[in-house]
Amino acid sequence: MNVYWLEQAETDVTSDNLWLSDRETLCLGAFRVPKRRADWRLGRWTAKRAVAAYLNMFSQPDLLARIEIRPAPSGAPEVFWDNHLAGVTISLSHSAGRALAAVAQTGVRLGCDLEVIEARSDSFITDYFTSEEQGLVARAAAGDNARLATLLWSSKESALKALHEGLRLDTRSVIVSLEATSPEPNGWSPFWVRHISGQTFYGWWQHEGGMLRTLVAHPAPALPVSLENSAHLAERRAPPPGGADATPGTVRNVDDHFHEYATPRARRERGTAS
Repeated sequence: MNVYWLEQAETDVTSDNLWLSDRETLCLGAFRVPKRRADWRLGRWTAKRAVAAYLNMFSQPDLLARIEIRPAPSGAPEVFWDNHLAGVTISLSHSAGRALAAVAQTGVRLGCDLEVIEARSDSFITDYFTSEEQGLVARAAAGDNARLATLLWSSKESALKALHEGLRLDTRSVIVSLEATSPEPNGWSPFWVRHISGQTFYGWWQHEGGMLRTLVAHPAPALPVSLENSAHLAERRAPPPGGADATPGTVRNVDDHFHEYATPRARRERGTAS
């Protein structure tokens, strides 16, 4: 099972808001704190670009405006297209002016997190980590202490998102186990997180440039696939002849209300006919 990811910075977001829906424009206007406004805007931009790239859609403002990311009753993000639930699962995170979006097929339990690698206090370690995790941090080399503590915290955040609970649950109710293996060629390393109920999520972590990202899913995901190139290609493509709904060679899925411009890969993963 594949999980796809896209990371964006505030500098990637366009200065206009033509890519927001009317509902989202109203929501954006309600934010009074500039940082909250910037974080929300960056998160929506990253999520829309990730969904568009995953489905091989044109990344035009009018099409992005038809994608909406709304909170479910649990608070987890849900993807809508023209006011109808879309068959896409998404998870979002942002930190230090960057945002991460993970995308998978419908029905997947998915969570992601993005963190700045920084030292954590002794009280933080005691309050949020299990005794086994506290031991891992205590035994870590001095230069690796901050990265390990950040990794454990981020892994918990991802798992709690996949559970659709977030920080409503005690972070010690999810226990992180790290694989003692070398990273894959693209820098991802495996881990898993077990909830005290017995449910297990498998995931991958990666660190680069002082930032650490984690992804977890159930069923177990293959190596994460970057959507960066797909997003850039979609941005550069010319508008389809005859308008957005006239893309030659694409398939419209009539089994749900998400009028997708999807590659065979995306249709296959969503269980639709190719």
